[in-house]
Amino acid sequence: MHGAPQTGEARCPGVVLLHGIARTSASLSKLERALQASRFATLNIDYASRKKPIAALADDIHPAIARFAERSAPLHFVAHSMGGLVARAYIARYRPPRLGGIVMLGTPNGGSEVADLLSGSRLYRAFYGPAGLELTTPATQPGVLPPVDYPVGVIAGNRFIDPVAGLFVLPKPNDGRVSVQSAMLAGMADHIVVKASHTGLPGHAVAIEQTIAFLREGRFQPG
Repeated sequence: MHGAPQTGEARCPGVVLLHGIARTSASLSKLERALQASRFATLNIDYASRKKPIAALADDIHPAIARFAERSAPLHFVAHSMGGLVARAYIARYRPPRLGGIVMLGTPNGGSEVADLLSGSRLYRAFYGPAGLELTTPATQPGVLPPVDYPVGVIAGNRFIDPVAGLFVLPKPNDGRVSVQSAMLAGMADHIVVKASHTGLPGHAVAIEQTIAFLREGRFQPG
């Protein structure tokens, strides 16, 4: 795990970016550039998403976030896929004193039926590791992570690339990995659905625009 160089002035609101499982910080680079252009300071973190359980990953990213949080400005989180669960686990344990809001893109807050289907496979367990088993629907039921008491905006996708998962495994609508229903979270402040696949969500123009709107206003733009 390493944190990317901090960017932005000390008084600008900060944004911690957390990628999904088996991805890297590069998957959020377009979103990061847009945040920087909108005068947010960013910390785009790489972490060993396939090596440890979610709680341990939250511990791993703490030193970099703690240093970044020393800035005298609100601290937001923007997370793709499993990164949203890592963010929830992190906030539950290390809540920053100037916590702002969090935007989740395609986070399986209610689990993923794809993970349910594949979790019994040795190949799945070997590749995705302990965190992969925490993406199943039983593992993400209420009580596993504390309820949210901070502003959360949920962005879900309704387009898929994999026709098998999209048509036959996941409830519709879905993004090919996570259903719109599963992306929803009790206590969230707002939610929207965009025409993007799971992997396409972080780079989707509307998703990026709406992410910035939520961080600024605490809600998504209508329409």
